[in-house]
Amino acid sequence: MGESWFHREFLTPRRLIFNVLFYGLQFFWFGLGWYLQETDEKLAALNALTWSVWTSRGAGLVLAFLAGLLLLPMLRNVIRVIRPKLAWLFPADENIWFHRQVAYSMAFWVMVHTTAHYVNFINVERTQVRTEYALQIHYTQAGGITGHFMVLIMVLIYTTAHRKIRNQCFEAFWYTHHLAFFFYVGLYSHADGCFVRDSTNPDYIPSFPFYSTEHCLGYESWRFTMWPAVLYFGERMYREYRARRSTKLSKVLVHPSGAMELRIVKPSFKYTAGQWLFIQVPELSRFQWHPFTITSAPEDPYVSVHIRQVGDWTHSLGERLGCGPSVVAAMTKTAMKGVEKNEDIYGTRGEFVELDSGTLSRPLPDVRIDGPYGAPAEDVFDNEVAVLVGAGIGVTPFASILKHIWYRQKKGNIGSLRRVEFFWVCRDAPSFGWFQTLLQEIEDAQFDPNFLRINIYLTQKIGEDMLWNIAVNDAGADFDPLTLLRTRTMFGRPDWKSIYRRIREAIEIGQYLPGSNAQLKTTVGTYFCGPGVMAHAIKEATLQHTSKNVIFKFAKEHF
Repeated sequence: MGESWFHREFLTPRRLIFNVLFYGLQFFWFGLGWYLQETDEKLAALNALTWSVWTSRGAGLVLAFLAGLLLLPMLRNVIRVIRPKLAWLFPADENIWFHRQVAYSMAFWVMVHTTAHYVNFINVERTQVRTEYALQIHYTQAGGITGHFMVLIMVLIYTTAHRKIRNQCFEAFWYTHHLAFFFYVGLYSHADGCFVRDSTNPDYIPSFPFYSTEHCLGYESWRFTMWPAVLYFGERMYREYRARRSTKLSKVLVHPSGAMELRIVKPSFKYTAGQWLFIQVPELSRFQWHPFTITSAPEDPYVSVHIRQVGDWTHSLGERLGCGPSVVAAMTKTAMKGVEKNEDIYGTRGEFVELDSGTLSRPLPDVRIDGPYGAPAEDVFDNEVAVLVGAGIGVTPFASILKHIWYRQKKGNIGSLRRVEFFWVCRDAPSFGWFQTLLQEIEDAQFDPNFLRINIYLTQKIGEDMLWNIAVNDAGADFDPLTLLRTRTMFGRPDWKSIYRRIREAIEIGQYLPGSNAQLKTTVGTYFCGPGVMAHAIKEATLQHTSKNVIFKFAKEHF
C-alpha cells in the first residue's frame, strides 16, 4: 500500500521539522497577540468585547508575519545566488511550494480574523462601547474598507491561481497576481481606521501613518513587513533593467506536436545547464512574462527554449511566428504515419522545420528574456549516477544537460558523474521529434556504451499505420523505426520500482559502475520534470530502494 498523503505532507522527517517550525511560529504569534490585547490596561474598554477582540488581534499579528513571509520565496535572484551554497540548509528549489503554503495559511487566518471582526462590530453596536453602528465601521472607516478590499483581492488571486485555470488561461493568473501590489497598499493602511484605541473617538494626524500612535494602539507590524516588500520591489526593478539588455530572436524552428524552438542571441546572458528563464514578447503583451526551461547548453552560441502550443499566449505566439496549428498539424500527421523520408516537405521525419523569416509578412518580433534562475538539475554533476526523467515536454531541462554532458565529455571533464540513465516518457510518437537529432548525436558520440543509457517509453495506443511501419522497418534494422535511435522504444508506462530495484542490485554486486564494489557508498540523483502523479511514483520508488550503500535522492522541477 502506498504512502498516504497525510504521512507524505506532514510526517516525513523534513516536512515534520518544517511543519513544527512553520505552524508553531503562527500559533506563537497568535498567542502573543491575544495576550498583549487581553493584558493591556489601556484597552480595558475594548476588552469588554472579550474573546472576539482577542482573536482578531492574535490573527492580525499572524497575518502580518505571513504577509512578510509571502514575498521571500519570490526573491528569485537572491535564491539563485545562495542556492549553490545553502541548498543543504533549506529546500531552495521548492520556493513556489513554500509560497503556496504561506498563501494557504493566510487564507485560514483571514477567515479567523474577518469572522472575529464581524463579531466585534456587532458587539460594538450591541454594547455601545462606542457610539457607532456596525455598518459604519464596515463601510465608512479605513479599517473596514481596506479589510474588505483585501479580501476581494485575495478571492481573485486565489481562484485564478488554481492549476486548471492557470494552465488554460495564464493571462488571468498573471494579471490578478499583480493585484498583490494593491493588497499590500491595503495592508499598510489597514490600521488607519484606528479600531484599536484607548479613546472613544479615533485620533487622526495629518502626516504618515495618519493616526496617532499615542491613542491608536495597534502593533504597527507594517514597520517589519515592509522590508520584504522593499526587497521584492528592488528585485523587480533589477529584473526589468536586466531584461532590457540587447536581445535578438535569430531563428524559429517548428517541431511536430505543437512545439516551437526559439533561438535567441543575448551576449550578456550566462547560465548553467538545467536552469530556466522568463520570456516576454512585447508585441503580444508588455506585461506578461512566461517561464520556460533553457534547452541549449552553455557552450552553444545562442539560448534556446522549446514552447508547446497549449494555451492562449503560446497559440498567439505560434500564429505571430507563422507556425500556428495548421502548420503543426500537417507535420504531426506526417509523423504519425511513420514516414521516414520526405525531403520535399519536411526532411527526415522527426527533424525540425526552420521558418524562413524572409517569407513572413512581418519581421520576427522582439523578444525579451529574464533570468537565468536556479533549478535542481544544476546538481547533476555532483552525483556518481544521474537518473534524468522527463515526461512529454518535461524533457526540456534534460536536453540542455545532455548537450552539456556531451560538450564536457569532449573535454574529459564530467566531474563525479560516472553513469547517466535518461528516461523519456511520451504520450504520442511525434513528440520524439523534438530532440531526435540531439539524441542521435549524443548516442553516436559515446565512447563508453555504458555511460549513457537512453530509455524511451511510448504510452499512446498504437494505430494501424504506426504498427505496420514498426513491423516493416524494425525487423533486422539497426535503428528503432519510431525514434531512429539505436535504443529500442518500449511501450506502456515504466515500472519505477522495478527499475530502481535493478539499479540498486547492480550497484551492490559491482556490475553497474566500473571498479565499484558493494562496500562503497553510491549516490544516485534522480531529476524529474513532469506531472505530480508520476513524480510521486518515482519518489516512492527512490525511498523504497534506498539502502545503506546506495542512496537515492529525488528532485522535481518547479516553476
